[in-house]
Amino acid sequence: MRTFFYAVLLIALVPLTAAAAPMSPVVALEQLRKGFAGMQDFTAEITQEKQLAVMKRKLVSTGTVRFKKPDLFFMELVPPHASRMVLRDSSLDLYFPKEKSRQQIALPADEGLKRWLGLLAKPVTALPEAVDAKADLTGDTQTLTISPRKKGQVHSFTLTSGSDGRLRKLVIDERNGNRTAITFQKMRANVGLSEKDFKVLE
Repeated sequence: MRTFFYAVLLIALVPLTAAAAPMSPVVALEQLRKGFAGMQDFTAEITQEKQLAVMKRKLVSTGTVRFKKPDLFFMELVPPHASRMVLRDSSLDLYFPKEKSRQQIALPADEGLKRWLGLLAKPVTALPEAVDAKADLTGDTQTLTISPRKKGQVHSFTLTSGSDGRLRKLVIDERNGNRTAITFQKMRANVGLSEKDFKVLE
């Protein structure tokens, strides 16, 4: 009897892990849209983990991000991997303070912010054309993976969000084997960002 009691007590003390349940990617995308709809801008602290195909070691950095509708994104990483980046739709501007080096890159139009954010402009009732998607739900956390069918640089990107639709993590897998994972903390929405908050040169 005592053995049975201890067995029951042990089972009760073991944390239960919620199993991931498949969910409709359309529902997941709509949930994300709802969380994004009320945001005109946001700021957040981030942790970025970058795994390059040619390196075994991950590059881990911390920093901040800013976003403003319709298509402005800023990211600044602090030393030892210091950099600043501004993305205006499909125009990428990079600056590396240590090297005092600046690079400007034009991305394909279909990989720009306007195209992807356009998916969240109105209620989602079907998956966009030319993409495959899958989603699952674990507790109050949903994970949505979107894979463009067109053979561009991006193989897939995975968005993890809460039940409120707020983004918690973004993972970008590239076709060359590189992977970037960005975890968001302390997100603040509608803080009144302006154009001056999106510059690579101070």
